[in-house]
Amino acid sequence: MALETGVVAPEFGLLATPDQKVALSEFDGPVVLIFYPADWSPVCSDELSVFSAASRLFHARGAQLLGISVDGPWCHEVFKEQRKVAFPLLADCNPKGEVAKAYGVYREDDGTSERALFVIDRDGKVAWSEVSPVGVNPGADGALRAVEALS
Repeated sequence: MALETGVVAPEFGLLATPDQKVALSEFDGPVVLIFYPADWSPVCSDELSVFSAASRLFHARGAQLLGISVDGPWCHEVFKEQRKVAFPLLADCNPKGEVAKAYGVYREDDGTSERALFVIDRDGKVAWSEVSPVGVNPGADGALRAVEALS
């Protein structure tokens, strides 16, 4: 079960590139965590494209977008370049799905994560979350409204 509103978000440090780690605690403003099953799936590609297109709206409100999947950093690098993703994609691959498990969105049956969104506030707590069916692109509207509510 996904973490509920008000819970302290688990800290993590994940590779954003093959040689650069990103930690949740590095960010001062709101953070939007975009858990998705896999880089090259059609729905995931569409979802990340929607968030890329909306990234300026999030940044204007002081929020950082972070995509997270169990794919490795090399896969993320190629995917980001080819799909022109405008924010870091983090590799939850070693150990596989550890961060997704901490957030309650790891899918044991297929070794991926649920399609889930979390907005983390300045105090490091879950301010809003949503878990969507794996085959459904939730869009960015709900997360953007949650970030706006923190202003």
